Parts: sequence; structure tokens; C-alpha cells
Amino acid sequence: MAELLLEVGLEEIPARMIADAQAELARRIEALLGRQRLLEAATTITSYSTPRRLAVRVQGVLAQQLDLEEELTGPSWKAAFPEGQPGPAAQAFAKKAGVPVTALRKITTPKGEYASATVQRPGQRAEKVLSEELGKEIGALSWPKTMYWRPNKPERFVRPLRWLLCLLDENVVPLEFAGIRAGNVSYGHRVLHGDRPVAITRPADYLATLETAFVVADVFVRRERIRKALDAVTRTLPEARWREDEALVEQVTHLTEWPTVLSGNFQPEFLALPEEVLVTVMRDHQKYFAVEDKQHALAAHFLAVLNTEVDPEGTAIIRHGNERVLRARFNDARFFWNYDQKLPLEQRLETLKTVTFQRDLGSYFSKTESNLLMAKALGAAVAVQGIPIDHAALEQAALLAKTDLTTELVKEFTELQGIVGGLYARAQGLGEPVAQAIYAQYMPAGVEDPIPVTVEGQILGLADRLATVAEMFAIGLEPSGSKDPFALRRAANGIIKILAESGLPLTLAALETMAQKSLPRAGAVGAFLKERLDFYLREVRGYAYDVVNAVLSTGLTTVTDAIARAQALTQVRGSDDLLAISTAFKRIKNILRQAEAKQDGDPIASEYLIEPAEQRLYAEAARVAPEVEALRARQQYGEALERVATLRPAIDNFFDQVMVMAPEAHLRKNRLALIASVLNDFSRIADFSEIVAG
Repeated sequence: MAELLLEVGLEEIPARMIADAQAELARRIEALLGRQRLLEAATTITSYSTPRRLAVRVQGVLAQQLDLEEELTGPSWKAAFPEGQPGPAAQAFAKKAGVPVTALRKITTPKGEYASATVQRPGQRAEKVLSEELGKEIGALSWPKTMYWRPNKPERFVRPLRWLLCLLDENVVPLEFAGIRAGNVSYGHRVLHGDRPVAITRPADYLATLETAFVVADVFVRRERIRKALDAVTRTLPEARWREDEALVEQVTHLTEWPTVLSGNFQPEFLALPEEVLVTVMRDHQKYFAVEDKQHALAAHFLAVLNTEVDPEGTAIIRHGNERVLRARFNDARFFWNYDQKLPLEQRLETLKTVTFQRDLGSYFSKTESNLLMAKALGAAVAVQGIPIDHAALEQAALLAKTDLTTELVKEFTELQGIVGGLYARAQGLGEPVAQAIYAQYMPAGVEDPIPVTVEGQILGLADRLATVAEMFAIGLEPSGSKDPFALRRAANGIIKILAESGLPLTLAALETMAQKSLPRAGAVGAFLKERLDFYLREVRGYAYDVVNAVLSTGLTTVTDAIARAQALTQVRGSDDLLAISTAFKRIKNILRQAEAKQDGDPIASEYLIEPAEQRLYAEAARVAPEVEALRARQQYGEALERVATLRPAIDNFFDQVMVMAPEAHLRKNRLALIASVLNDFSRIADFSEIVAG
């Protein structure tokens, strides 16, 4: 067995792109080795990355491809051997296959008899295969953005390539890509090690050798090193701890090769500003970690992750520089906060007419009018269901929700839109329900984020997203394929998540009706929301695709009801009785389709039920159907499915004993009506025919 090491050296890759590229390169190399018959059963594949490199190490590469025995099919036997003797076609096929004509044999296929040859293809040396194929995999990496960097050359990449390292054990693989030939040389930290090359003698030495050049190439090790350094530096601060921020840890991990951490301070007077403002400035603009005291209140310290190692004197200089930059940013935030208070949110509404929402849809003032109408409709629908709601607060929040877009603080710190509006509403005495609704209007930003905590906030979030989706659909800006420039899928995901976790009694059909009422051309909104519910049930909740298909095929009540049915069906999905019923329902659908019978069923004439098996099925279905319906009405889906499963003996007996497509027209029609009735009566929780065995 051999070890393979590939390293692609580049200019600094944007941090957000590194993790996906690292994983993709590992997948591509594994797939390549598999296709080329170079993978050993015990192969181990490990990937590494820093801002300047992507690397993959494979332990257990075969030194030579496995030999391949291949069956080739040639011309028809009659054409190859006319009159029983090899003809020109046989000679040509044998030459192409590299075998004597006497080695050809006759095989029988569904299309007839053909000449065939067994070909032995000896494996090539791994070095030769890799030198020819690895470059293609590097060039095929997908990036959100790419660039040309060599004049008049075709290759595009995320950043200019600077070196390639490719070893098979201790031997350099003669690989070339983008004009760069691979060697056994890498490069260390740009500042701490300079431009001096680092020779890698064998793949097993890769990580240790790079560490001597101030590079921690293992992402996991680098991440843990950062966390331990954050802990260690925090312990030097009085009664403090760094505020956990997994996304920021991930970001600084991909921004550094040799991470170290230092602490800094800022003037306590800045703590008079809202925490949200201070943390956003530190986190999003400076990549600093916030520090809090034991009561979780923000402390006047910060932690910075550096991509270098400095002596105490250098640390003091860097700390001073970071503190000076942060002080300037905080001063800006404080100035904007105080300046914005001169014009209350209520007086900013008119200025929204000058802020464009979308070229064909007008200004944010028009958007606000749409949101307000949608919020009123949603609020009324929720109130009818008996959920208490502050309509005045909801309408005021909808009216003022976008006014913070005109504030200087949001112009400077765009990440704070919505949050600033909520903070200003609270500071200006507009009431807590209004402030909380405005503050949380963009929640959730993703499937892992929390939803608004108040009913008013939940409805405002729904109204904003639903109005946006409806308006975009009305002017033909639906998402297509991977293109979704207005993030409408994310907006619809937010709608589904709010409905799923809030318990608001709103159906997707009701949302579609509201969208069509405000914008008649937004007709595809319902199908779009159903597609997003399908995504939510499968990708977020983790239900099997056939369970989701079964639940969504029966029509929708509420999102929470769909989740409850999917959960109940998942629990019984593997039972023998349910699988048998699933098979029977597939059979019923096929029979009805082939007979072109109505699936809503004709009336059943009991006097035509002449076979004991059909009489039994009719009686059992009549007995069980009301029980199932009562349980379904109470959303006791688990028990309802158990009742449905009790039909299995009667259904099995029916199909064993009764010919549905009887020659007598009246019997055939009656039996079709019976099975259609069974299908309809017991498919209201889920369409069991969608369940896949195994």
C-alpha cells in the first residue's frame, strides 16, 4: 500500500469558501481513486486546509490498478459469422478487443445473439494514472466566484495558484495544473516563515513539517487551539468568560494558519450603548469575541484572534492598535445612536418613499403598505381561532418595521436592521409589544435560529415574508434551479419554521388565499410553500422521503398537523401490517386507474356484495372508519394508524378471494366502488401507497 498527499497552494481563499472546498476535494479524490481501481479496502482519507492551501492525504492507495476483466459485445452473431465462419466483422471486432478471432463466443441477449469477447485489461501504475487525472479534479472544484489570473489562459480558480505538492510515498507524482508542476515543496506562514520553501519528504510528515514553518494545517487542531487560547486568555481577566460564538470560531479558524489570542479593553462608558450594537461592531466588523461577566452582562474587554506570534512588546503594540480601532468604531456607533434619536421612527415613514425595495415594485413605503395589509389579514385569521393578539401593536409595528433603514446606525451597520428599529422603538416609548415585534421581524434568519417570541412578532415576520414572496411571484421573479437572487426560498423557509414552532393555526391554503387576494397573479405561492414544507420535513426534521410524500399527498391542514402525522407515520412505518396495507393501496390505485374508475367512488350496493370476503371488508371498513376519523379529528394519529392496521386481514382476504374485475358489469362496478371507498376513507392521515418497503 502507498500513501498519497496532494496540496494545492494559493493566494488567500475567502474564509467562507474553505470548508466546502476542502470537503469537495476529498470527495473528488476518493471518487477518482475508486473509479481508477486504486482504493484499498482499509483506505483512510483525511483533508486539511488553511487560507493558503487545500490538502488531502490518502492512506491505503494501491501502487497499481487492479486488473480488469471486461466483457465486450460486438456485432450480431450472424453478421460476424456468416455461414458459420468468421467474416470481416468478426475479424475487426477481434482486432479491436485484442483477442484472436477464435476467442470470440456467442451470447444471447434480449435483442438477439451477438459476438462477445472477454478482455483482460492490466492495471497501470498509480503514479501514471494520478499524473493524468488529479489535475482534472482540481480544475473541477466548484467555487461561488472564480477568476482568471494568467493572461490568455483558460483556467479559472478562486484565487491564483502558487504551488502544487503531490507525493506518492516519497516519490513526486509528475502532475501539472495551470502551468505549475507538482513537487515535494510547500510553503509556511507568509510572515513568520517568509518565502522559504518547506520540503515534505513523505505524506506522514506533512503536518509535523508544516508546524515547524508555523502552519497548523489540521482544521480541527487549529479550532481547538483557538478555543483553548480563548479560555486561557479569559482566565487572566477578572471574573470574566468569553461569549460563546460558534460561527465566529469557525470563521477565525479559516482566517488563520498560526492562531494566537490577545485581550483588549475599551472604555466602560461605551457599555451605555445596547449590547447588540457593541457585539455587532466587535463580531462582524473586527472579528473580536465579546467578553461577559458571571451574570452574562457584557464586560469592557474583547478577545482578538491573530494570525501570528509576537513577543510581549509586539503584543502591546498590536493590542493598542486593536483598541484604537475599536474605540473609533464605538464612537461612530454612539454618535449615530444619538443623532438618530432626533428623528423618531414615526416621522421617518415618509422618507421610506426614497428607499427602493425593488425596481419594479417601488419603494419601501409601498412594501410597508403591503406588509400592513398582510399583517391585518393574518392577525384577523389568528384572532378568529381564539389566540389573543394586540392588533394595535401589530399594525404599528408593521407600519414602522422598515423605518430603521433610514437611520444612520443601520446605514453604517447593516447587520443591525430590524434590531435597531426595535431598540429605537423601545427607547422612544412605543411600547414593548411594538418594540419586540420590530426587533424580531427578520427572525429566523436560518433553520437553526429561533423564531420571534411574541405572537405579534411571529405574524409580522410571516406578513413580511409572505408579502415579499407574493410580490416577487406576481412579477415573474420566482426562484429557478439554483438561482434565487431575492432569497425567496429562505423567506419561505422562515414562514414554515414560524408556523411549525409557533403553533399558529394558519394553513398553507389560507396563506395562499391571502397572497392571491392581495396579488391575484401570485398563483404559484401555495405550491412554493408546499415545496418548502417538503424541504423542512425532510432536511430539517429528518423524516424519510416516502413518509413526507405520504403526508403531503393527502392535503394540508396546518404545518404542525403535518409534522404530527409524519411523526406518527414514522413510528409505525416499518410494521408488517402497515407495509401490507401500503402494498394493497398501491394495488387499489392501479386497479382504479386501469379501470378508469372514479377514485371518489360510486355508491356501494350492499346487495351486490355476494362473496364473504367482500362482505367482510365492507363490514370491517364500516366499523373502523368512524373510529379512525374520530381519532384523526383529535390528532391522535398514532392510535388512528393502529386502527387502520387492523384492516390488513380483511384486505388480504379480499384480494385473495375476490376477482375485482368480474365479468359481470354490476359486480365489477360495485367492487371498484368498495375499494375506492376503502382508499378514500383511510387515506386522510397519509397516502399509504407512497410508503416504500425496506
